[in-house]
Amino acid sequence: MATLRQTQSVKTKHKLSNTLRNWLPILHSSLSDLNEAMEPFVDGNPVVEVASGYEEDFNKHIPKKIFSNHISNSRTEQIEALTIQKRSLYDILDEQLEAPLFPTPISQEIAQFVVANLDENGYYEGDSEAFCQEHNITIDAFEKVRARFAHVEPLGIGAKDLAESFLFQLENSAISDAAYPLAVKMVNDLQNIYSYSDEEHFSEVMHIVASFKNPPNLEYQEESNQIVPDLMIYFNDEDQIEVKLNDAYYPTIHIDTSYGVDHSFISQKIKEAKSLVDALEMRKATLYKVGLMIVEYQYDFFVGGQIMPLTLKTLADEFGHNPSTISRAIANKYIACDRGIFTMKDFFTTAIDEDVSNVAIKDYVVSLVKSENREKPLSDMKLLELVQEKFKVTMVRRTIAKYRKQLNIAGSSERKKLYQLGLS
Repeated sequence: MATLRQTQSVKTKHKLSNTLRNWLPILHSSLSDLNEAMEPFVDGNPVVEVASGYEEDFNKHIPKKIFSNHISNSRTEQIEALTIQKRSLYDILDEQLEAPLFPTPISQEIAQFVVANLDENGYYEGDSEAFCQEHNITIDAFEKVRARFAHVEPLGIGAKDLAESFLFQLENSAISDAAYPLAVKMVNDLQNIYSYSDEEHFSEVMHIVASFKNPPNLEYQEESNQIVPDLMIYFNDEDQIEVKLNDAYYPTIHIDTSYGVDHSFISQKIKEAKSLVDALEMRKATLYKVGLMIVEYQYDFFVGGQIMPLTLKTLADEFGHNPSTISRAIANKYIACDRGIFTMKDFFTTAIDEDVSNVAIKDYVVSLVKSENREKPLSDMKLLELVQEKFKVTMVRRTIAKYRKQLNIAGSSERKKLYQLGLS
């Protein structure tokens, strides 16, 4: 009897391992690319037929709380209702071409000119001299404004070349003050970067540089411009919040268990097909659980509040996986709610350490500035000291400056002038 139990246990583990092997690539895929992710598991299997979710009739109830327009039974109209256009690079940039980075009409004209003259990689290639002559300004004045693109997302955009793009990204990195001078030298001498290998902070600089985007508009070069939400979160007619999988977009797997040939090869292929079905169901269950956890931790957001600090480690601990696995699992996944369509990663904050998120630090910076002495506003160094003291973390001044700019908070000297003018 013990032998039988052991045999059954081995069979169960084997089935589970097959399912898990299929599950990870299927989980990591976006919903719109799910069919493509399944192809390697389907090719060469005569008992499997996969019907794309895009070809199925949508007969499920679509929550009107999310999609206020009338949704007809037309498959085309339903696809359009559940599909949104990804915001372009220019949409993202346009939102940033204003104060505090570009507060004056001429600075905004320069910024718009830079954006209009980006090449396919996000580098600036405009005729600066012609612009300056037309607007009667100096090249130096033009370049001072263009240099502010070092603080524009995506980082590195608007630079003239790779080295300058890396310098822009360096300004917003978490590199230590001690390593910063060496980083500037190495970035300006990229062809000979390894000649600095004997320098004290070489490893730190290389670690930072390896994280930089090249080219700067890399994340906007994807061919696909359509994204589809995996989950819908909404309040039903009873005013209870619901999490609903976007089942209509999932492919359907048909298995021919009565295949005309009785052979061990066919039996094996049927087992593989069933593992694929199990993996697809595991994907649904995993993302549904993620949705439930997001609702639990971010309930205030769905009732009109703000996204609260939540690290991937919190989610990973709940699932029993490491944060990198969870990070890949929620990548390219979207949630539709009555406030719009958001990436799953929008509901998580980048952690300074395991317990402190950058959102919490930003909130603290805002509170400090609100209560500061208007005769002597807090400098970035002073803000840094207070943040490090409260959260027991190690940061650099540039990080505080970056957060301050993201919050549209002027520097201490500018704030003092605004206070004196009664404008803040």
